[in-house]
Amino acid sequence: MSLQGTCREAGDVVVVDFGGKITLGEGSAMLRRIIRELLDKGHRKILLNLDDVDYIDSSGIGELVGAYTTVRGTGGELKLVYLTKRVRDILQITRLYMVFDVQADEAAALTSFR
Repeated sequence: MSLQGTCREAGDVVVVDFGGKITLGEGSAMLRRIIRELLDKGHRKILLNLDDVDYIDSSGIGELVGAYTTVRGTGGELKLVYLTKRVRDILQITRLYMVFDVQADEAAALTSFR
């Protein structure tokens, strides 16, 4: 299944619910496009819900890092929530788990934004 992303607002935080695969090509391009569109609209607090992401490759990991860097560069915050076991394992193996602000659930994530 290709990557699907839907955005919803929770107060001043935009939650992006992703489902599918974040892979080289369409998946990573969609992630990049959504982040750029949110930043262009002035959103600086972004929460990525990865609950339905069943696969991520090295390109997808690179795109997550790029999204994090881009959002931080604009003075914003990007956080992750509901990581699948596979995504969590990859972030731990690459030691990116310590870079990203990963929250246990959406309520905790929303209250953790400044």
